[in-house]
Amino acid sequence: MKLGVFTVLFSDKSFEQMLDTVKEAGLHAVEIGTGCYPGNAHCDLDALLASEDSRTHFMQEIQARDLIISAFSCHGNPISPEVGFARESQQSLLKTIKLASLLGVSVVNCFSGTAGDHEGAKFPNWPVTPWPNEYGDVLKWQWEEKLIPYWKEVGQYAKDHNVKIGLELHGGFLVHTPYTLLKLREETCDAIGANLDPSHLWWQGIDPVAAIKILAKENAIHHFHAKDTYIDQENVNMYGLTDMQPYGGVRTRAWSFRSVGCGHSMKEWSDMMSALRTNGYDYVVSIEHEDPIMSIEEGFKRAVTNLQSVLIQEPPSQMWWV
Repeated sequence: MKLGVFTVLFSDKSFEQMLDTVKEAGLHAVEIGTGCYPGNAHCDLDALLASEDSRTHFMQEIQARDLIISAFSCHGNPISPEVGFARESQQSLLKTIKLASLLGVSVVNCFSGTAGDHEGAKFPNWPVTPWPNEYGDVLKWQWEEKLIPYWKEVGQYAKDHNVKIGLELHGGFLVHTPYTLLKLREETCDAIGANLDPSHLWWQGIDPVAAIKILAKENAIHHFHAKDTYIDQENVNMYGLTDMQPYGGVRTRAWSFRSVGCGHSMKEWSDMMSALRTNGYDYVVSIEHEDPIMSIEEGFKRAVTNLQSVLIQEPPSQMWWV
């Protein structure tokens, strides 16, 4: 496996400065934002799509530092009832898939999206309980009329371009668990898989090692994010896990994102790395920094140091002892 970083945390740096920072940290891969929520500080989609010379220069800068692109990322909401943002999300995604195909990047990361509760809705609606029955009716409509038709088309488009889609299992979106990911994959195509981020599993009560095993059986892990979550049980008792307090309210929030090793033990992170290798994922572990009580520099360095201690980088040896 290779260690990389989702470079959105270095959006204040130039493209070349960002690459130098990653190289100096001893990493081997970059995951680059191309639009929507992550922004596109290091990747002008239209300019790169329009010019082969620009694409050549872009890749030369990366390869000169012995780095690879693990994925392009354009997390948005392509099925949102907010028409403008849905259009932006859809266009960014399709352009990103095309660029990934041209540059030989194998994965595009994004969200599945969340629809409204009916055709005339103004805002997304994320049902989280089957009763009252209206919620179940909304969820059925969202899947049958919005989610599945959209990803049937876009999944096939990605497959035709030899690109895999890594859906992040993130609360607030219709695909947010191993079950919902596999359900959508079954209804669409095998280009649809997971950008597996344990931070979103922990706060839902899902064991990441178990999730790795479940998804790996279907060859459905396309990318992996490294971000931790601290669960504050005292605050869970007050607010529950579907805590709507702002992320900045760390003192009272039920859970908060943390740098790797600051929410769960390195034994648990080591178990995840072993589960990934054992179950066939031997690609990139991409650091994502969203720690509210650490600077970018400190949180990034903490994650690099901790992951380097547990990442399995070399191929296994022959079992000389048997």
